[in-house]
Amino acid sequence: MSLQCGIVGLPNVGKSTLFNSLSNAKAQAANFPFCTIEPNVGVITVPDERLSRLAEIVNPGRIVPATVEIVDIAGLVKGASKGEGLGNQFLGNIRQTDAIIHVLRCFDDGNVVHVDGSVDPVRDKEIIDTELQLKDLETIESRIAKVEKLATMGGSKEAKVEYGVLKAYQEALLQGRSARTVQFETKDEQRAAHDLFLLTSKPVLYVCNVDEGSAKTGNQYVEAVRQAVKDEGAEILVIAARTEADIAELETYEERQMFLEDIGLEESGCNRLVKTAFSMLGLETFFTAGPMEVKAWTYRRGWKAPQCAGVIHTDFERGFIRAEVIKYDDYIRLGSEAAVREAGLLHVEGKEYEVQDGDIMHFRFNV
Repeated sequence: MSLQCGIVGLPNVGKSTLFNSLSNAKAQAANFPFCTIEPNVGVITVPDERLSRLAEIVNPGRIVPATVEIVDIAGLVKGASKGEGLGNQFLGNIRQTDAIIHVLRCFDDGNVVHVDGSVDPVRDKEIIDTELQLKDLETIESRIAKVEKLATMGGSKEAKVEYGVLKAYQEALLQGRSARTVQFETKDEQRAAHDLFLLTSKPVLYVCNVDEGSAKTGNQYVEAVRQAVKDEGAEILVIAARTEADIAELETYEERQMFLEDIGLEESGCNRLVKTAFSMLGLETFFTAGPMEVKAWTYRRGWKAPQCAGVIHTDFERGFIRAEVIKYDDYIRLGSEAAVREAGLLHVEGKEYEVQDGDIMHFRFNV
């Protein structure tokens, strides 16, 4: 399952520094706008200690973690919705992602210029929000012009549903609210809403980029952001991107842990960000474990066994017979698949089984 999170924000807020920390790729990070023009893409692993514990028991030939793609999108500016600052290209890059990581500058540093001359993360957030909303409004109004007649005169059920969705989005956007704040009740409405691929319908994680001294407790800028987004239902994460870049340069796990302890943190901000983004997208993990490999597989929360089988191979879903399921805790406690079987704790499940996070799965199929 290929999933992408796009890193966005104004120029010089720390997007590329954060991207480098996440992916260990070396995107150019410089003190001037539009340093990043083509989006940099990094494939990063999802930290999961369960994978390591399974590998200790199974001793496989290889370990394959779950991954998420992170896209470093160039800095947006006021007027991007009208093409300012290469805006159309950047907005197109955002449209292709599954979720948005919105980086806000929450630190003072006279040596790093701000495109608007002063540090104000709430103002910066509103600039980006407005540009995305304006682009969505343009999309909505163009679509309304095409379906209005069909909906009001043609008697098409699908057109009526879509028109209702479009009008609800239009009202929200004209009020300065993002599309994600609008909820729909029926499956037909939800399908019509999804098919519009609006920029502001994507889930968003606000990353407050702070100085090292504020990495644990935050600062006045972070509190201002918390107040500004409290009604959005969005996630907020506090990260010192420069510090994360220093941590990423360290060679060993032990060195990184010592560094974190020295600054009073239990886990790196990058690890927290990846886990939060994974959860924000409604994703969970099941495992396969054998002598060849122990592997983490990504699926959407609520999927049933055949759908998860299809993540491995489409033939597995098409010819699904049953799933053999071991609970992670049972596997770790008893120490082997054979011991789990002997204890009668291997469960045989059918097509209606809803896969649970951490399940160890073996699929039976026939095509």
